[in-house]
Amino acid sequence: MKNRAATAETGWRGSREGWLETGYQALIEGGVDAVKIQPLARQLNLSRTSFYWFFEDREALLRALIEGWEGRTTEPLVAAAQDYAESRAEAMLNVLACFLSGSFDSRLEFAVRSWALQDEQVGARVAGADEARLSALRGMLMRWGLDAQEADVRARTIYLTQIGYISMRAQEELETRLARIPTYVEIYTGQAPQKREIARFNAAVNRKANPKA
Repeated sequence: MKNRAATAETGWRGSREGWLETGYQALIEGGVDAVKIQPLARQLNLSRTSFYWFFEDREALLRALIEGWEGRTTEPLVAAAQDYAESRAEAMLNVLACFLSGSFDSRLEFAVRSWALQDEQVGARVAGADEARLSALRGMLMRWGLDAQEADVRARTIYLTQIGYISMRAQEELETRLARIPTYVEIYTGQAPQKREIARFNAAVNRKANPKA
């Protein structure tokens, strides 16, 4: 099966990416119990047997979804914490832009955290991701001169607030959220952002939020 899957990526069997993307949508919209082979096949207008060209079983698909979740959440956040910045405040703006621009898949994050409440192994993966993200934020703040303890507390303040937005499914107009960003940055870092830094941040977020504008 695995050898055939390597060469059967398109055509009447569909593609591995297609099955995965449909699995992601099912997970986001209906939770892990909605990720079932037959309903996914119907959505893709494919036979159930097509699934097995790409995945050994449902558990293999679920493992792939978890791996992809880390690629859509943890990896971009860690990268944002390492992006170039001219100041501690701008480094923080890079992180906030990750959340606001959609680089960090908040809907998928919510779905996986809900899944983790039912599955200890998924819970362990979430706990590991939490620590990796916190470590990236601590490291960012320490590079800008904060000692380890202060960096840790500020990193937790940043991270728990952002995850709180996701967990509570907080609804804010983008304009409202952007207006609050300078104050958030000062609270998170102890440094107010410069007007030029906010201007660059707003332009970047608006560009990603409205790519056709």
